[in-house]
Amino acid sequence: MVSVPEFDRAGFAAHVHRYCEDIPAGERRIVAIAGPPASGKSTLAAELHERLNDAFAGSCALLPMDGFHYDDEVLAARGWLTRKGAPHTFDVGGYAAALRRLRDNEEETIAVPRFDRSIEIARAAAILVERDVRLIVTEGNYLLLGDDPWPGLRRFFDRTALIVTGLGTLEARNRQRWVDMDRDEAFITAKLELNDMPNVRLVMERSVDPDWVIHT
Repeated sequence: MVSVPEFDRAGFAAHVHRYCEDIPAGERRIVAIAGPPASGKSTLAAELHERLNDAFAGSCALLPMDGFHYDDEVLAARGWLTRKGAPHTFDVGGYAAALRRLRDNEEETIAVPRFDRSIEIARAAAILVERDVRLIVTEGNYLLLGDDPWPGLRRFFDRTALIVTGLGTLEARNRQRWVDMDRDEAFITAKLELNDMPNVRLVMERSVDPDWVIHT
């Protein structure tokens, strides 16, 4: 990886705060946060969203990539349900279309989906982005993946960030997710070995250089 600015969580939040403050009136930027499963992308994006809107009301909106999961019925029909969360289980074209609309900013309000983990379903039109929003924070595992079709997304991003976390920490966090859902050990072991950790390694090994690195 080439030398890029590196931050901890607090330093990154302060940096993006300044970045948002410098966006000219009437313009919009998109910041993409990538990282392996359980690296803390969603939490960090939510913290940024809250902080920026507290400082500049209505300035920031979220676009989580998880809202573009294929539905479980589609995954089951294709034999992909056990690999849910892998790159091929997302509607990359739909996500790109949403990014394009947000980049063009020609509509008063743009509705985008949000993934509801409590029911494992994406809720359509669950997030509304108003025209005067100046910064979109989007986050997802594969936003910097070097394998097609993911590189086609990067033309929509003004800045990119990659979260870097130790492999052991990521395995523990992914395990804890399933423990918190009361899954048994056989289920957890299978999910970690066959899906979660392969996805973790893919992001760690195949992501391209970001503009910023975040250590957690």
